[in-house]
Amino acid sequence: MFGVKDFMGKPAPPNYVAGLGRGATGFTTRSDIGPARESGLEADPAQTAGKEEGDDDDERFQDPDNEVGLFSTAPYEEDDEEADRVWDMIDAKMDERRKARREAREREELARYRMERPKISQQFADLKRQLATIDESEWAAIPEVGDLVGKNRRKNKMPERFTPMPDTMIASAREKSQYETSLDATEQKIGGILSSAVKGIDADDGMMTNFREIGQARDKVLGLKLDQVSDSVSGSTTIDPKGYLTDLNSVVVKSDAEIGDIKKARLLLNSVITTNPKHAPGWIAAARLEEVAGRAVHARNIIAKGCEQCPKNEDVWLEAARLNNVDNAKIILGDAVRHLPQSVKIWLKAVSLETENKAKKKVLRRALEFIPNSVKLWRAAVNLEENPEDAKVLLSRAVELVPLSVDLWLALARLETYENAQKVLNKARVAIPTSHEIWIAAARLQEEHGKSDMVDRVITFAAKALAQSGVLLEREQWISEAEKCEKNGSVLTCQAIIRATIGMGVEEEDRQSTWMEDAERCVAHNSIQTARAIYAHALKVFPGKPSIWQQAAYLEKSHGTPESLEELLQRSVKYCPQAEVLWLMGAKEKWMTGDVESARAILEEAFRANPNSEQIWLAAVKVESESEEYDRARKLLELARKESGTERVWMKSVMLERQMKDYDQCNNLLNEALAKFPTFDKLWMIKGQLEDTQGNMPKARETYNQAVKNCPKSVILWILLALLEERLGMITKARASLEKARFLNPKNPNLWVHAIRIEKRNNNVNVAKSLAAKALQECPTSGLIWTEAIYMEARPQRKARSVDALKKCEHDPIIVTTVARLFWTDRKIEKARNWFQKAIQIDPDQGDSYAWWYKFELQHGTKEQQDAVIRRCVISEPRHGECWQSVSKDISNIVGTC
Repeated sequence: MFGVKDFMGKPAPPNYVAGLGRGATGFTTRSDIGPARESGLEADPAQTAGKEEGDDDDERFQDPDNEVGLFSTAPYEEDDEEADRVWDMIDAKMDERRKARREAREREELARYRMERPKISQQFADLKRQLATIDESEWAAIPEVGDLVGKNRRKNKMPERFTPMPDTMIASAREKSQYETSLDATEQKIGGILSSAVKGIDADDGMMTNFREIGQARDKVLGLKLDQVSDSVSGSTTIDPKGYLTDLNSVVVKSDAEIGDIKKARLLLNSVITTNPKHAPGWIAAARLEEVAGRAVHARNIIAKGCEQCPKNEDVWLEAARLNNVDNAKIILGDAVRHLPQSVKIWLKAVSLETENKAKKKVLRRALEFIPNSVKLWRAAVNLEENPEDAKVLLSRAVELVPLSVDLWLALARLETYENAQKVLNKARVAIPTSHEIWIAAARLQEEHGKSDMVDRVITFAAKALAQSGVLLEREQWISEAEKCEKNGSVLTCQAIIRATIGMGVEEEDRQSTWMEDAERCVAHNSIQTARAIYAHALKVFPGKPSIWQQAAYLEKSHGTPESLEELLQRSVKYCPQAEVLWLMGAKEKWMTGDVESARAILEEAFRANPNSEQIWLAAVKVESESEEYDRARKLLELARKESGTERVWMKSVMLERQMKDYDQCNNLLNEALAKFPTFDKLWMIKGQLEDTQGNMPKARETYNQAVKNCPKSVILWILLALLEERLGMITKARASLEKARFLNPKNPNLWVHAIRIEKRNNNVNVAKSLAAKALQECPTSGLIWTEAIYMEARPQRKARSVDALKKCEHDPIIVTTVARLFWTDRKIEKARNWFQKAIQIDPDQGDSYAWWYKFELQHGTKEQQDAVIRRCVISEPRHGECWQSVSKDISNIVGTC
């Protein structure tokens, strides 16, 4: 026998739930926690009020370490007791005065609170009363509450069991999946009912079902729905009944967040228009909110109320007209002009609603009766007139009523004849003496009628008259007016304005720089005639400044004609005969057009003005050599060596003999020139290259060794020496030469690049990478070195390497061209083309960028794109670039080589 368990009859432990270990779910009754309430509701207002008024022990004023009070440790004396008694009497007295009102208010709030938030017991009171009528059978029919959680847990934890099915169940399942070819009695009855329904006859009572009436009823209901959304103002619907159902497909379904925002905004705007119904922007905002929410009818109703509340606000009326259709908008604007007859906006809106010119004119004339001094209304009325005579009549009346409108005076002057226009402008000047537009219009009038001598007089007199009237326009404003005249085709007026006003407010010592800046700004604005006028005035003031003549010549070369450029250059050399650049520009222009004799004549005059000028000598030699007049070029060089005798003259003499393949004379000139100019590195380069091409490589190496001793700062000589030693198989010597060159010329990227290439050509990739890393430390912004570093990486890593390069040298044309080549390799054609264009924009003098771009277009571009690259290259005339210089300076590529 087992004894009685010791826990029987004892109280359960705290939070104990019977059956929790086997999956049962505990529950809590009302007897455990008291009457149930809705979650998240506010506290009972009676309790809240009682706590607010009667609770003196507010936790905010309690000392956490002392439950009695903050000053409980202080001695309690007789005066303290007396004070407490007095305060208690005051509190009791005040409580009696407010007690009746407070209790009534509390009862009212409690009743309202109980009505809005009844208890659960009150909500189910009727059901509880009905429980008294339930008998035993209904009680027994109530299902037991199952333990679904426990079952699910056991189902998930316990393994599934499979019981074999008997053959009879398998046979019945097979029969259910087969088709029956016969109908039983029940199925026959159902079939008869269905067939009767199809025919429109009820099988039970034999009544006829009229489907046509059902369809008509449906259409009637749909029509009622459409009538409900009809316009409330005139009764005409704004919904297309035929396209109503298809328009539903275009309705945008708003999300919950958008709906919530609309509701909040609607509440706020409703509060605005309720508290301040005379606030027009509130009505407009409320209407637009309903429009955004897709409630057009509500929007119209709201703005209609706004018009009633704010009849003196034109914006409300305009908004109401916008929200309605055209017919209703006309009615609304008709009401608006009765309240606001002086509103120009309302009248113009009414005009815009009309479709016929006759109706528009009628509205405008009615508007001008109320607002005869409105420039906008007069301008709109004039624009509607198709007959110039009628427009002239209107403008005549307009300038009488609005004499201070410049636009109306100018419009009237444009419609009048020459004599009448002069009279109109004279009257306008009397009416508005501070308007410079009227003076400019008078000057343009003189220019249009061939009175060119009057243009300058009008503008000059205008500047004086405006100054006397107190109108002080700044020089920049006059220049902008000149640009406007140029764009309107009044070139003489533009030039007259520049001549009369360009010197305003400019100090004498700042005139040249200020005027050059003004001219450059005008060229940037594409105001060529204005810039030409500024240069002309500057040359009149400073005729002996070659820089001004040169800038003016560049302007004529870019935007003028060959005749205007020639005339300007001829005048320039008269004032500045010592300016070699101006002589050379004139000779080059003649030579470019094929007029060699004129180019020779200009250079002969230049010789007489500048007998020892190196540039003029060399320009004359170039003209003769390009014209294949080599004997004359030799004679000129011989004279130049005697007269001028500069190192460049000697170099050109050597190059001419080398071009003519007279190597003996070339060597003689080289030896003589090097004796005079031993530190001129280009002579050493020519000598070394000449010996190299003749096959005498050891002698060329000796020449280069001697050259670097005389010119240790010449990087090109060191590179030529290293390359020659590499070709001779002296790799160690080449490395040593470049290392010595880097010591004498630190932070030079060209020396590092050739050192890296030598290692790459000799399959020392790791050494080349090490050199590239050192080079980037010394020259972190060199595009040449970054290009070598990028192409030494594997193809997947080149993109990341190029990003690092762009961070260091973003505006280097070499690295930008390299990135374009990477895009080209990845077959990203458009990106590659864009990057090639970017490289050209950064530095148009970099010839390698043009070469790579042209090669790219030959492979992926069209004929037009290839020609575009060539045109840009010809215009830019690039002179730099590693590959570009090696090709352009090759003796075999010189035009006219024998």
